[in-house]
Amino acid sequence: MKKENNWTRDETIIAFNVYCKIQFKKSSKTNPTIIKYANIIGRSPSALNMKIGNFGRLDPELRSQGIVGLSNGGKLEETIWNEFHGNWDKLAYESELLIARFQNKAIEDTIDVETIEFPIGKEREAIIKQRVNQSFFRSTVLSSYNLKCCITELSITDFLVSSHIIPWSEDKKNRLNPRNGLCLNSIHDKAFDKGYITVTPDYKVMTSKYFNDFKTDKSVLDFFLKYEGLSINLPDKFLPSKEFLDYHYQNKFKK
Repeated sequence: MKKENNWTRDETIIAFNVYCKIQFKKSSKTNPTIIKYANIIGRSPSALNMKIGNFGRLDPELRSQGIVGLSNGGKLEETIWNEFHGNWDKLAYESELLIARFQNKAIEDTIDVETIEFPIGKEREAIIKQRVNQSFFRSTVLSSYNLKCCITELSITDFLVSSHIIPWSEDKKNRLNPRNGLCLNSIHDKAFDKGYITVTPDYKVMTSKYFNDFKTDKSVLDFFLKYEGLSINLPDKFLPSKEFLDYHYQNKFKK
């Protein structure tokens, strides 16, 4: 039997985790992700999907697009939203830890990582937390962009990267902030990371003058130069921060 009682704090935190990681426009009671997490917390897919809609009504970015979510929601969703929205490090690890506990699993067994020998002690804990957080960031960024590269629209997920706008090593506070992420394919991710391309604060692609020496190279034209000045495809939620994009332009882009 599925639960019919009031939602707990832990269940609502997991629902917010799912809200971050799911393509909002494709959220439904038949969505495999909704079904997966509904089974984990012992709720019906319809109930979890309704909770996702309740979080959607709190998201100003969705409202700005005319997407209002569900009109009715509880106080607990507002409390969880206010506590965790913007506190991404806390949300990522705490929510994934709860998901593991609901499944009676160790947290390292719930994430998709390469098989490695974890050390013991605090070093082991730090590595696991980093892997969990990176997995959450990737899922959140890719789903926001509907699993497509924001420049090329490539949709093969094995080739997609949750690319940090401000590098991981340079801004600890915003490492997991989905507004510090772009969904790029692996080639454009590398070019962005090295400063050969950037995305301006008005969401246009800009290519480095470094490419001027390669204008006769067809692959350079196809991969980079033809996107000069074009707008990226914006995400449904977690719009990339103009402040972060300006930082990349000023500090990383090879002008």
